[in-house]
Amino acid sequence: MTRPHGVKGRKRKKAEERYDRDEEEEEAQPMEGEAAKRATLENSNSDKEAEPVEETAVDELEGIPIAPSNQKSDNSKVIFILERASLEVGKVGKSYQLLNSDDHSNFLRKNNKNPADYRPDIVHQALLMILDSPLNKAGRLQAVYVKTEKGILFEVKPHVRIPRTFKRFAGVMLQLLQKLSITAVGKREKLLRVIKNPVTQYLPVGSRKIGLSYSSQKLVDMQDYMTTVPSDLDLVFVVGALAHGKVETDYTEDFIAISGYPLSAAYCITRICNAIERKWKIS
Repeated sequence: MTRPHGVKGRKRKKAEERYDRDEEEEEAQPMEGEAAKRATLENSNSDKEAEPVEETAVDELEGIPIAPSNQKSDNSKVIFILERASLEVGKVGKSYQLLNSDDHSNFLRKNNKNPADYRPDIVHQALLMILDSPLNKAGRLQAVYVKTEKGILFEVKPHVRIPRTFKRFAGVMLQLLQKLSITAVGKREKLLRVIKNPVTQYLPVGSRKIGLSYSSQKLVDMQDYMTTVPSDLDLVFVVGALAHGKVETDYTEDFIAISGYPLSAAYCITRICNAIERKWKIS
């Protein structure tokens, strides 16, 4: 007995990583034939797939302001990468919200999740510290990248003005994860946007990539450590934006601890910025 045609079940399509494609499309050169097909297939893959966030109606924010830029510098730059950030959207009642341990503890427990793991305030404090630093105001910060626990990667431009209050920040993050980008007030410039993994493709060639963790066996004084780094070298610092645990990456060249005590991400960044500012004579 022969098998009827068309009985085979449909293969499930592999979920694509969702990221902002606008700038990628603008930069792409026109291609034809097989070359275009190959490029399409390559662009659909990434090192780790991010779970798509379901679209829903949200209050449209009118963008966020740009901080005034005092200086531009052609000297070596610094990049911060905040890994394992707790930024997850959940449907609470009839609306989607950025989950946090203070407002959604009962909801998280009902869904068998540990409320202590949902700390988006850590990312908020870390971003404020980086963007408020003299290092950034002097034009020596190239970019900030944030990677969530779910593997979603987004870029924060150095001249963005992050909301000071957590409630407003949560609204911006919710819109970013659903709309994939946040534009400046009255402009088309994208100040925050979800981008394609891996983060290494955006790092300068030849830069020194430094991971930080209390669990590292290499305890250093940050001021002394900076004296060993050439002044003309671009620096990448990888800091965990989580409440507990450690960050493990395969792209860092050095793995250091800067204190014998566990530090918050924001205070760790403060020590890093202070040491760099002293070395580069930024006051």
